[in-house]
Amino acid sequence: MSFLKRFGFYLIGLSIGLVFLAVFLRKKSESTGAEFCYLPNCRVLKALRTRPLVFASNISSNGDSTAIRLILEEGDVIFSESEPRAKPCGIFVVKGNIGESTLKLTLQNCEEFTKITEYSKSPGN
Repeated sequence: MSFLKRFGFYLIGLSIGLVFLAVFLRKKSESTGAEFCYLPNCRVLKALRTRPLVFASNISSNGDSTAIRLILEEGDVIFSESEPRAKPCGIFVVKGNIGESTLKLTLQNCEEFTKITEYSKSPGN
């Protein structure tokens, strides 16, 4: 069997496998709501979202709760300003854009809850 024929069979098998894999993973994520977070930013944001959200006493809980939820979904973790190994709770800084303004959150990631300790909103990008 020539190389081109073997390569053709390989590509056909690879294509069929990719189609099955795409269908299987789509059904799994739709039925169970599973997320596939492998990158550090995605894993930290998922960990922050899974626990109940608590506000520090100096921050009012009214107003931008939808903006905070959006930042916890699509924001960027700034690892250079974060302290993930701090005791008793890791400290993470998350930044994201909401419309024309930039929102920056400092959060404590504890075992029972996620606490917002700082909240700042600045105009522009």
